[in-house]
Amino acid sequence: MLDPGIFLNKLRALGVEFFTGVPDSLLRNFCAELGALPGHVRVTAANEGGAVALAAGHYLGTGAPALVYMQNSGQGNAFNPLVSLAAPEVYGIPMLLLVGWRGQPGGKDEPQHVKQGIITRRIFEGMDIPCEILSEDWSEAEGQLARIVGDIRAREAPAALLVRGGTFQRGSASADGDSDCQAQSLPLSREAAIERVLACAPEGAVFVSTTGHISRELYECRERSGVAHDRDFLTVGSMGHASQIAMGLALSRPDRPVLCLDGDGAVLMHMGALAIIGQSSCRNLYHVVLNNGAHDSVGGQRTVALQIDLVRIAEACGYRHVATACVLGEIEEALESFSRNEGPSSNGGPSFLEIRVSRGHRDDLGRPRSSPERNKRALRGTIGERAPEERGPGKRASRERDAKGLLG
Repeated sequence: MLDPGIFLNKLRALGVEFFTGVPDSLLRNFCAELGALPGHVRVTAANEGGAVALAAGHYLGTGAPALVYMQNSGQGNAFNPLVSLAAPEVYGIPMLLLVGWRGQPGGKDEPQHVKQGIITRRIFEGMDIPCEILSEDWSEAEGQLARIVGDIRAREAPAALLVRGGTFQRGSASADGDSDCQAQSLPLSREAAIERVLACAPEGAVFVSTTGHISRELYECRERSGVAHDRDFLTVGSMGHASQIAMGLALSRPDRPVLCLDGDGAVLMHMGALAIIGQSSCRNLYHVVLNNGAHDSVGGQRTVALQIDLVRIAEACGYRHVATACVLGEIEEALESFSRNEGPSSNGGPSFLEIRVSRGHRDDLGRPRSSPERNKRALRGTIGERAPEERGPGKRASRERDAKGLLG
């Protein structure tokens, strides 16, 4: 195993002085070491593509390569700027990619990582980005770093190091997030907030939950209450996209209240989704963001979500009804208010609730025991198809006639 502090010092000795990316559980001990660096040399990016762009800007300003860290699931976000910005056929930007290899072939991992793990190396090969597995032996790893950093400088192009589980040992820094995030003291736990949302949700509501602990805690809440999981879509991958899944569901099923249980890191990753939702007519969509200012599912690294006003941002994007909650009673009050505004005579449109919660989770927090495919089928079996009158050209023509009547 590698000491993350020694690894970081070696990178800095080689002239790599800027570090940006999206945290990953396999890199949590390395990310913990980054937490001790000054803020201007380490940036937790909104998404992996943004991290590549930050690294490019650093190179333009200094002539030195940066390190970009990510989980291999982030290859998709990083693909465009890697091939259309950093590639030697375009601008030629050297950078070192440190990539947590979830779903490594031959190992056991969660379903959302299996396919990504199989194709990770092929994706880098397709981008013509040299890719190696980081050695767990320090003498070999030290040589790898020196050779690869020299190579990206000479070629003016990216290269990648894949990190397997257990490569980095726990270092001297805490792996539970940086001190700024630890200083946040909020009284309400995320799991208690989810329980209250479930208790106060409108009748017949379906839920779309984001990847990580939020989906796991939703599952556990259902288990404790003895309620079936057939009204929940647990988004086990696709970080940042749960709200758009929920919007697609809400648009197709205006007869059903749809609640999205989102996380602050996920919202920041694809923040443009707020504008798309806000400009929709989804009066049956409730966007609930559980904000603890941290990437809690992968090590607790700080996000900026507690330093900005998500509610005012949502309001500016067009959400019709917005609220913040810090205690259980405020959750109930907000959801009751939202449900009163859902009817056809109301100021129709989506609702946004930020719930500020504490970091952390139960040590014995379980994982869903059903597969994603089974989860999908259970939900589809519960909500069924739309009524015939809600589908097809006949319904569309009827709506057009109604619109003409209103405008005429």
